[in-house]
Amino acid sequence: MSKITIVGVGSVGATIAYTLTHKSIASEIVLIDINKEKVAGEVMDIKQGTCFRSPISVTGGEYEDAAGSDIVIITSGMARKPGQTRLELTQTNVNIIKSITPNLVKAAPNALYIIVSNPVDILTYVFTKISGLPENQILGSGTMLDTARLRCGLSEHFNIAQNNIHAYVFGEHGDTSFVPWTGAYISGLSVDEYYKYLLSQGTDIEPLDKEKMEEYVRKSGGQIIANKGATFYAVATAVVKLCELITASSDSVTTVSSMMHGEYGIEDVCISTLTVIGPNGVKGKAPLRMNESEVMKLRASADALKAIIAQLEL
Repeated sequence: MSKITIVGVGSVGATIAYTLTHKSIASEIVLIDINKEKVAGEVMDIKQGTCFRSPISVTGGEYEDAAGSDIVIITSGMARKPGQTRLELTQTNVNIIKSITPNLVKAAPNALYIIVSNPVDILTYVFTKISGLPENQILGSGTMLDTARLRCGLSEHFNIAQNNIHAYVFGEHGDTSFVPWTGAYISGLSVDEYYKYLLSQGTDIEPLDKEKMEEYVRKSGGQIIANKGATFYAVATAVVKLCELITASSDSVTTVSSMMHGEYGIEDVCISTLTVIGPNGVKGKAPLRMNESEVMKLRASADALKAIIAQLEL
């Protein structure tokens, strides 16, 4: 089993740690945060629930305690406030990433790094540029959560288990994300074909409003924040699933953010497309069937991110 260090122990970081203790991925979890009292409280609370599982170490620490980590998860940053876009957080969180990266890389140069802090695509890009680490060791959680939200929405609409749905959200984890419907399938049928199949079986079902479904995906985070103040359950589950995928014996394909090198005509930006990941981190991009309009949406999303990056102090 693995040693996993979590940097940033706010709602997301703490929930990731808690969720990890319900899995058999890690034998050691280290929590690091500038707020030492918060770390001590979270460690005590989480550790006291581990008597119901096989032994696991949960401790608080400093950057040097990340040494020997197989995975380092970065959730550090200011939280998004109600009504605030992810991109408005950008420079503040870029500065935080710049401040913590040298200490982490010095302590854990061989770890796989998962960037979760928002805006995740830009912070993944910044970390990739300043860390000096091989690109395969770095990935952002990207649109993995958006894809989960999409599958949740489609599952509810079609009344079918989410694991029968192969549909994805591409682009920025934010306002320019989109669904490549050309490559979306339910049980081997396109979304439109599956709808027709249900009608042929006498199922009483409304047509899928694809624009409304994409709006549901994009606005879910903001709605949750407006209702309860923060999002952390679903993103924690997504990040823990990522940990499972990169510690598994074989490769998987998922939507995470990593550096682009000409795929779909996009260079020098981190953005989410289908990505092959496994025990050695990022292995490359997997192609998805897309029409020209969808490729243009992906390029537009990349351009929007590049426009923000161009305004930053890196």
